Amino acid sequence: MTPTLRADYLIIGAGIIGLALARELKSRFPAADILIIEKEPDVAFHGSGRNSGVLHAGFYYTADSLKARFTRDGNRLVKEYVKARGLAINECHKVVVASDEHEIEGIRELQRRGERNGVEVRIIDEQELAEIDPNARTTQIALYSPTTATVDPVQVCHALKEDLEAAGVRFLFNQGYLRRQGDRAVVTSGGRVIEAGMTINAAGLYADRIAREYGFSQQYTIIPFKGIYLKYTGQDKPVRTNIYPVPNLQNPFLGVHYTVTVDGTVKIGPTAIPAFWRQNYTGLEHFSLGELLEIIGWESRLFLADSFGFRSLALGELKKYDRSYFTGLATKMVKEIDPAGFNQWSRPGIRAQLLNTETKELVMDFTVEGDGSSIHILNAVSPAFTCSFPFAAWVVEHHLAPSAAP
Repeated sequence: MTPTLRADYLIIGAGIIGLALARELKSRFPAADILIIEKEPDVAFHGSGRNSGVLHAGFYYTADSLKARFTRDGNRLVKEYVKARGLAINECHKVVVASDEHEIEGIRELQRRGERNGVEVRIIDEQELAEIDPNARTTQIALYSPTTATVDPVQVCHALKEDLEAAGVRFLFNQGYLRRQGDRAVVTSGGRVIEAGMTINAAGLYADRIAREYGFSQQYTIIPFKGIYLKYTGQDKPVRTNIYPVPNLQNPFLGVHYTVTVDGTVKIGPTAIPAFWRQNYTGLEHFSLGELLEIIGWESRLFLADSFGFRSLALGELKKYDRSYFTGLATKMVKEIDPAGFNQWSRPGIRAQLLNTETKELVMDFTVEGDGSSIHILNAVSPAFTCSFPFAAWVVEHHLAPSAAP
């Protein structure tokens, strides 16, 4: 019989949030025994490893939101970590451009939000925009974000794993969460039983399901959205900086934009296409009939009621499977580009977006529930990668019962 494993803290999920939580706990409680279980063979197999790698600045969000603070602070903290570890970073900055005069007020609203959030942003004119990126196009003004950068998210996650292992944190790979056993134990998909003083659920796409076994997430469910980028394969570099449109601030998606990756690759995207099951990456990969029926049911209700504008969002996103339509959205933000150069689809990612099933609205901020024996990260909302370090500190400070500390 396999012996029961024991830990002070059991973390479910080895994405950026699980890793950041382990890092924060080890920093505060060096003697703590921390165990991370992960259903995949290594870290960052899902959202964290399929992330764009952009370290956002924090000017999109209202000042009273958690992600405004976490993005601002996370931009600085993740940069400090990346530089201290000698990891790759591209300080490529970012501009938000207006396609017409109607979007100028949107630029000014983003500036106001950035200033309220303590983020370095400023309005620039067309001449200064041309100095930053000669190919970027705007109407009269643009917003410049000098602190936006890009990193390699998989490299960052592997560096964190190395640091955690060196500090004594244990990992169990190919051992996902299967079920709860009693008050303090978890059974893994590999048949291991783990008893923990505190269980922390950072399972991303499946966090809501696990939380319900503990009596939480009663009014929430995950609605998956598929994000895909198109890479530019031409020999030239059509843009120097990240170029974004003015977003619809009523939903959490930023629109099709140009991203300059850590290695200088230029890509456009992402899509935000409603997915039909939680790991609906390509074809029938990871197909689940139960998930399909559940998610189709929710998406149908949202579509018919047009909750939060879901109908136009879904129809508009599905059109992005047409490459010419997709590239056409991006050509509006530059003076000239060869759309045919965008001819390689990136590896798809799935955004685990929380839906409030009572209000039929997308949850726009971080959402955490728990008690003295378990904590559940229900909505590690984008830009969770940027936010991961300060978010982990906040979870430990505000949701970890003092009695749970070793």
